[in-house]
Formats: sequence, structure tokens, C-alpha cells
Amino acid sequence: MTIARDDITGLILAGGRGSRMGGVDKGLQTWQGMSLAMHALLRLGPQVGPVMVNANRNLAAYESLGVPVWPDTLPDFAGPLAGWLVGLERCETRYLATVPCDTPNFPADLVERLAGALQREGAEIAMAAAPEGGKLRTQPVFCLLDSGLMESLMRFLQDGGRKIDRWTAQHRCVTVEFPDAAAFFNANTAEELRQLQPPPA
Repeated sequence: MTIARDDITGLILAGGRGSRMGGVDKGLQTWQGMSLAMHALLRLGPQVGPVMVNANRNLAAYESLGVPVWPDTLPDFAGPLAGWLVGLERCETRYLATVPCDTPNFPADLVERLAGALQREGAEIAMAAAPEGGKLRTQPVFCLLDSGLMESLMRFLQDGGRKIDRWTAQHRCVTVEFPDAAAFFNANTAEELRQLQPPPA
């Protein structure tokens, strides 16, 4: 038995400061004629049921994508975990799949493979990983979470926790290897945005 697509809500993380890109709103930067957030939406949408966006600025611009937009409930751009918490609070499905707004070529089978591993291993969290420099590097913001983890995450954040790996270490977590590291290339700077290649046909 596999996890049904409609039982997974997709969350696009666009709530960061964009400090390495000069403070601009990364998700609204244009690549190949569309915003990075729109690329993420088009890539994630077919893999999940409902989709929403976590953003802390320019909310009207994100709302124009046609999906719900939710800002952090924690102040001061508290990082990806704050976005995960918003997603879990607003999620009406059993599972939440998260992707960042700045990585438009992430795998088209990302959620399917994460869901398969999560169920197979009896895990609560499944994360992507890809080879980098001869090692396997976890890509923690590409993640599938059981929505029952909301209270645990809320406690962790209220206690001042901000590091993803410290929180995920408290739960049953499985890593899923994807062979193509380029699929996880993200545009943190204006130069990296220029380096982004279109996905293979």
C-alpha cells in the first residue's frame, strides 16, 4: 500500500531573508521567464494534493500564484523549521512535503520516492540526499513529514531550537538517495541564479 498523493500537502518554503542575494525575495526572482516560486509550484503540484506557500514578504505577489500563503508565526525569519511549523499547523492531510523556492530542478519523482521510503521503513520523516564531493549529502529541506510531529516541532522551536538536524534526530528518519546532485542546485546568490541550467528534456 502506498501513500496517496491526495494525502500529502506540498509546502514551498519562501520565507527567508535572501541575504546572500542582496536581501531580495528569492522566490520572486525571475528564471526562464517565471518566478522561482512558480517553477517550484509547477514542479511540486503534480506530486502532491493541496499546495501552499510559506512567505514573510510580498504576500500579495505570492498569493497571485493561486495557492494559500502563510507567513511564519515566529518572529525574525526563524528559518526553515518555522516554515515547517506553519505548514504542519495548516496542513489538513496526514503528510507534508516541503521544498525550497530556489531549487527549480528538483526531481519530478521526489515526493513519490520519499513517501515510499517513509512507509517502507516505518519512519516519521523522509529526507532527500545526493552525492557531493564524493560523499552523500542530506538535503533536509526536501522532506516528507508526518503531520503528527507538529507538537514536537512547536516545543523544539519554543525552546529556542533552530537546527533541522537536531530536531529530526529526535524522530524516526530515513534518507533517500537521488543520483543527480544537479537536481538540488539552488540559487542562493545572483551569480548562482545565472548558473542555473534548465532541467534535462
